[in-house]
Amino acid sequence: MIWKDVINYANHGNPLPDKRIEKTNDEWQEILTPEQFRITRTKGTERPFTGTLCSIFEEGKYQCISCNTALFDSLGKFHSSSGWPSFTEPIKENAIQYIKDTSHGMIRVETLCNTCDAHLGHVFPDGPAPSGLRFCINSEAITLAKE
Repeated sequence: MIWKDVINYANHGNPLPDKRIEKTNDEWQEILTPEQFRITRTKGTERPFTGTLCSIFEEGKYQCISCNTALFDSLGKFHSSSGWPSFTEPIKENAIQYIKDTSHGMIRVETLCNTCDAHLGHVFPDGPAPSGLRFCINSEAITLAKE
C-alpha cells in the first residue's frame, strides 16, 4: 500500500472489513474508559508524547481498543518523533478505513478501525520506505497484544 492507494480509498470507498461490530454510544461507554471513548468515538486526540505506547517497541500485534481487531504489526512500528505511535502499514489492507478530513483548516486522511469505526488517528505520506506512509495513531485507541 502506498499514498496513492490511501487517497483512492478516501475518495472512492474503503475495502469491506472481515466483520462489523456496531454498538450504541452507551454500550461503548460501558466498555471504554472516558479517555478511550473521547478519542475513539468523538474523534479526539491525546497530547503528543503522552501516550503509553509511544516508546514501547515490543513484539506483538496492535489491536483496536474497542473491538480487539488486529490493526498493526510491531514490525511496522518506527520512531517518527511525531509524539504518537507510528506505523508504516496496516496488518491487512482491509483493517483500516480512510476518510478525508478537512477539520481544523487542514486536509488530512483520518484512519478508523474498519470493523467498529473507532477513530485511530491519521495517515501521512512522510513515512519511511517501502510504503512511504506514517500511520500516526493515538495510544488510547490501540492495545498491544504480545506474542
